[in-house]
Amino acid sequence: MTYVRVKLSKTGGALVCALVLASGCGGDDDTANPGAGGTTGGTDAASGRPGSGGTRAGGGLSGTTSVAGAGGTGTAGSGDNSGATSDGAGAAGSGSPAGAPGAAGAAGNDGAFTVPLGAAAGFVILAKSGVSTVPASAVTGNIGVSPAAATSVTGFDLTLDASNRYSTSPQVIGKVFAADYDSPTPADLTKAVSDMELAFTDAAGRAADVTELAAGDIGGLTLTPGVYKWATGLDVPTDVTLRGDAADVWIFQVGKDLTVSGATRVVLSGGASSKNVFWQVSGHVELGTGSHFAGVVLSQTAVVLRTGAAVDGRLLAQTAVTLDASTVVEPAP
Repeated sequence: MTYVRVKLSKTGGALVCALVLASGCGGDDDTANPGAGGTTGGTDAASGRPGSGGTRAGGGLSGTTSVAGAGGTGTAGSGDNSGATSDGAGAAGSGSPAGAPGAAGAAGNDGAFTVPLGAAAGFVILAKSGVSTVPASAVTGNIGVSPAAATSVTGFDLTLDASNRYSTSPQVIGKVFAADYDSPTPADLTKAVSDMELAFTDAAGRAADVTELAAGDIGGLTLTPGVYKWATGLDVPTDVTLRGDAADVWIFQVGKDLTVSGATRVVLSGGASSKNVFWQVSGHVELGTGSHFAGVVLSQTAVVLRTGAAVDGRLLAQTAVTLDASTVVEPAP
């Protein structure tokens, strides 16, 4: 049993700590220990019946390298000489079989698991109903729309490739894919959108370490890794800092809208990586004018970037994404 300390601090405020029980997650130690073997055999002195063998298979713990648990080792029951006829020694109890190897651990140092994006990870912007921009934006990575057609991608001055499978744009370092392009593009996009929705559900279902922090106003806070949940909206009116290393994971579960004020920054500190920061938002997301945002947005509705907003991460929306002279760069691998 392991406890994780989640430390929260606010500029000019008091230090807040929470202890979180972690179970079954991979951690700093990449080598799992063997699971427990079966119990030893019992004895019956009166009858000399066989001792019972082990009853529990050992289960390997999760880790990058797991080892099978050892089986039980039953011992012989001892007979006695009472009664008309002496009973012989009981037969040896049989041990339980070895436990199966544990599954590979995929957790960061503080025990939170990353959210798998599947095929959606091939896109810096992915939307179901459209992607638009007020030029000129700068996008690094692929853009995809599905089930919407290429006509739903506006403001990018698209040029269809000779293969008819994707388009290019002077505002995009990457490719633009739409559901009405030639095969295999439609099937690839269907898979990516499905994986995006699965990722949203996965992130929403994680057990929260901290709930209703600062009543939904996290401006000025420094947040360590973990799962944070708000039943209502979340506001970031001033800079917020995420402090941790490259393996640490943050998941923010937002019941309504996420609003980041103009010129506000989400700051990554201590080696934290934007690819491991997930904003699961049931409402819409609005990033204010000149704001700088970090992380993977999993939005159930729209994502809107105001003039000059910049993102280090991904925008994965179940409706539309709107840019306005914005910069969006996919996370480093």
